[in-house]
Amino acid sequence: MAATSCHGGFKIARHTLHPVRVQYFRWAVLLIATALLLQGCASPRKVFLEGVADALAAQGQAGEDDLLLARDAAPFYLKLSESLLQQTPGHVALAESVAGGFTQYAYAFVAFEADRTESSDARAAQRMRERAARLYKRAHRHAMLALEQAQPGLRAALAKQPGSLRVTAAQAGLAYWAAASWAAAISLSKDRPDTVADLPLAVALAQAAYAVDPGHGQGALASLLGTLEASRPGGSRAQALAYFDKALASAGRTRTAVYVAMAEALALPSGDRPAFERWLQLALQSAQPAAEGRSDLGTRVMTERAQWLLASIDDLF
Repeated sequence: MAATSCHGGFKIARHTLHPVRVQYFRWAVLLIATALLLQGCASPRKVFLEGVADALAAQGQAGEDDLLLARDAAPFYLKLSESLLQQTPGHVALAESVAGGFTQYAYAFVAFEADRTESSDARAAQRMRERAARLYKRAHRHAMLALEQAQPGLRAALAKQPGSLRVTAAQAGLAYWAAASWAAAISLSKDRPDTVADLPLAVALAQAAYAVDPGHGQGALASLLGTLEASRPGGSRAQALAYFDKALASAGRTRTAVYVAMAEALALPSGDRPAFERWLQLALQSAQPAAEGRSDLGTRVMTERAQWLLASIDDLF
């Protein structure tokens, strides 16, 4: 929003589904070869690496509507970007791209597959969820390292006074991915109290990002907060709905992911089957205009999830 359990719990990573990162092998090999040639020239090499980091971060925003192509290409892109990030640790855009890429990959191609596998092979599904949790934690580490680099002492401040945490508008994306990946990992670790105890810190990160950029990610951040509010003990349904309303208002062309989030965060835990069906049908209707042309990968993934949830409705209720 466990993030991949289809029975109750809370779903986390659906809010992170912007287009998954795709990169081309030949272009990447050329960049690596050039970097190696420049290893002995410190200043030119640094300038070059910063330029490559800019290019990779920008490529991370490129659209791709072929799920299989995205799934096959993403690991190479992520490994390349992660390696470059280690050499340019202060590059905020690349850190955001890497954290987002790992989170999206974990949700779209690992955690979601675990949900679909659960009924036929529970052990395989569990292994997938364990892998998804590791990928979420990896994403979280990258985002937090970049936040700490940009704002030394942020981790300590978060641990001591989470409610007073502040980030800048430029750091909102990093804070969002840090929160989303953290909450997703926590949702897959509900048998580990020490991990679950960190959830308020993930919420604080999301709220800090919301304070400076409430429309971030075309409603993804507001939707994340809606899910967290609906799921936390003592959470307010009215406040959760307010977050979801903001998400719908910010969603732009398609609201598919937001409606799926509402169905799973609000209707499913309360046993409200009519609302569950209504929101999922709205999700599919929202995706329809995009399907007529080139839709983004996130919309395709969430369309598949809405269809799968509707097909599984008798098992869920």
